[in-house]
Amino acid sequence: MTKNKLKLGIFGFGCVGTGLYKVLEEAGSVEANIKKICIKHADKPRPIDKKYFTTDKDELLKDPEINVIVELIDDADAAFEIVSEAMKNGKSVVSANKKMIAERLPELLDLEKKYQVSFLYEASVCASIPIIRNLEEYYDNDLLTSVSGIFNGSTNFILTKMIDENISYPIVLKEAQEKGFAETDPTLDVEGIDPKYKLCIILFHAFGLITRPEDIFNFGISRINDFDLRFAQQRNFAIKLIAKCNKNGNEITGFCAPTFIEKEDPLAHVKYEYNGVVLESAFSENQLMIGKGAGDKPTGSAVLSDISALTYDYKYENKKYSHVDKNLKLVNHGEYKVYVRYSDEFPAFDDFISIEEKYISPNGNYFIGRISLDKLANSSWIKNKDINVIFSC
Repeated sequence: MTKNKLKLGIFGFGCVGTGLYKVLEEAGSVEANIKKICIKHADKPRPIDKKYFTTDKDELLKDPEINVIVELIDDADAAFEIVSEAMKNGKSVVSANKKMIAERLPELLDLEKKYQVSFLYEASVCASIPIIRNLEEYYDNDLLTSVSGIFNGSTNFILTKMIDENISYPIVLKEAQEKGFAETDPTLDVEGIDPKYKLCIILFHAFGLITRPEDIFNFGISRINDFDLRFAQQRNFAIKLIAKCNKNGNEITGFCAPTFIEKEDPLAHVKYEYNGVVLESAFSENQLMIGKGAGDKPTGSAVLSDISALTYDYKYENKKYSHVDKNLKLVNHGEYKVYVRYSDEFPAFDDFISIEEKYISPNGNYFIGRISLDKLANSSWIKNKDINVIFSC
């Protein structure tokens, strides 16, 4: 098979962009060269020759020599404009923008089909873990029943430090930001929004289901305090921000929330900035994939993998989407056991199907009960910052 020689136009040269540059230089085996990099601030110091940089997007999008656009910016709306224009100009695209993909997937699929180009985005989900390619190739005919795991390296780093090293949330968050694992505004990570976007992408490649991010329940880790950590330690639990989807017949449930897991659970051993993905299927049963989920080189390596695949004209086949059951749908009526920590009187015990345990003390109160996901997602009390919810095993 003849390999294509690629000329790359890159948008963005932050953490992932610099990581891509490093791994592309070190790998040396990929038939791809960077021709131009579009950035916002021309005067910012860069580690490579300034001849590569421009602030004019058309120098990349309208250059006939550039046949692959690599989109690595934060702004989802601007990213969509870049990606759609690139495909209209006959250029294949590699992207790491999970928000754009989760929110605009139908449009992106239409553009890819109409202009007969490739659109790859392995780096948008779990950085160094090749989960999309595995779902597309290895699990193309297997009957998947569940995909779950730690999809966010920033929050896993924070939770590991809080639990294993007994460091408070604000201090650990600052360290995560200094190491480049968390953004200056960490909301997308710590409130479970980032892994929710990734779960939307997983749902598409695992089951062929296109979902809207706003239809998936998410809850973050920013309310976890010392009381919750002591509870976990007393019960021999770890706490992980888990994204999960389950298929039962033509119904799929999905959510992202902090979860107590047994210390013997394989995911309990996935620590710091690492991600872990568990796949359950009818034929191959359980599979666990672990890899770094944050940092410049791990994410850059996923981008490089897509670029390498494009040298052979690789495309996602999207078989599951092509043959998806039209009755397949996302539902929120699953029943879950949750731990609820509160300060004063809890206002809505009636929301719960049952209460299994209750504890009241001068230092804090909690109860453990069963509740439907839709009732939890639509409750008003969950917005109270003095109330924390952790899913229980």
